[in-house]
Amino acid sequence: MEEYDFLIVGAGFSGAVIAERLHSSGKKVLLIDQRNHLGGNCFDFLDSNGIWIHKYGPHYFRTNFPEVKNYLSMFTKWIPQKYIVKAHVNNKLYPLPINRNTLNLFFNINLKNEKEVLSFLEEKKEKIKNPSNAEEQILSTLGKEIYEAFFKNYTIKQWQTNPKNLDASITARVPIRTNTHDSYVDDLFQAMPKNGYTEIFKKITAGIKILLDTPLKKIEKEIKYKKLIYTGPIDEFFSHKFGELPYRSLKFKFERHEKEFYQECVQINYPNEEKFTRIVEIKHATKQKAPSTTITKEYPSKEGPPLYPVLNKVNRELYSKYQKEAEKLKNVYFIGRLAEYKYLNMDQVIKNSLELFEKIKNA
Repeated sequence: MEEYDFLIVGAGFSGAVIAERLHSSGKKVLLIDQRNHLGGNCFDFLDSNGIWIHKYGPHYFRTNFPEVKNYLSMFTKWIPQKYIVKAHVNNKLYPLPINRNTLNLFFNINLKNEKEVLSFLEEKKEKIKNPSNAEEQILSTLGKEIYEAFFKNYTIKQWQTNPKNLDASITARVPIRTNTHDSYVDDLFQAMPKNGYTEIFKKITAGIKILLDTPLKKIEKEIKYKKLIYTGPIDEFFSHKFGELPYRSLKFKFERHEKEFYQECVQINYPNEEKFTRIVEIKHATKQKAPSTTITKEYPSKEGPPLYPVLNKVNRELYSKYQKEAEKLKNVYFIGRLAEYKYLNMDQVIKNSLELFEKIKNA
């Protein structure tokens, strides 16, 4: 029976980064994943027309962490980005996140500077000192009209529940700008890997033994290992003994169109009119030159891969029960979106993995 220093469950960024760091430090590592590919939800591939497809939705890489940029840059070259996202409301396209141009266009006004924007929003927003849910968070910053036009129906569609039932942190993730900056994110470094995410994972895991189509229960009794790093759903690890942690997923519809571009920017959100939440045309970000294009329509779903933890008080309390069970275990480490039941960006996941490696490399 073969013995490993570390068994790592999950070949997304959490598992792959830790596997690479441990392998590079001389540890014997086995990396497994129940899917048939590397990369977790970041998996991408070229379709039959040579257009990049992000199978599980768009992954817009950005970071303010130099150590994350430097680490990934060992495995890829980059295509610099300015991710542009808009919202389709009342048959018009508005900049997202909400900025001065959005407000001027939506309210048919002419705010000229930050001071005027702040004064305008002060009149619009509702006086809620400590927002306790997603609805109150938007009402307390942007007011009722913006909330109902841009956020309310989108949130209901995405989460299949009233925004009052969701943590304020869910809508607080979306920045609000008093200037005309129109990039979707503010991070200092914004880029797309030149040859896709899957290529990064292949390079990161080079030389590491990998078993795909391999759930933990299938392999754990067939091998010996000293330590376990688990990046899957924490409730699944404990056989759902306290109940299932809820997630939202998506169904993806890919469409080919015989034109250079289908829409004017990489992503357009549809808060109100359609069953899908957004259309993504990743070709805007990959900078590919081709006469045709592929778009992705995203339909919220309860079924499918777990993508978004449903964060509210009840579910946080349920997670805390699993967290306490995890703390009782020796030589088992839980990390990543699913294991920590957190909405983490890619760069946060990578940073956390690099930090965990530093803690355990001499253990």
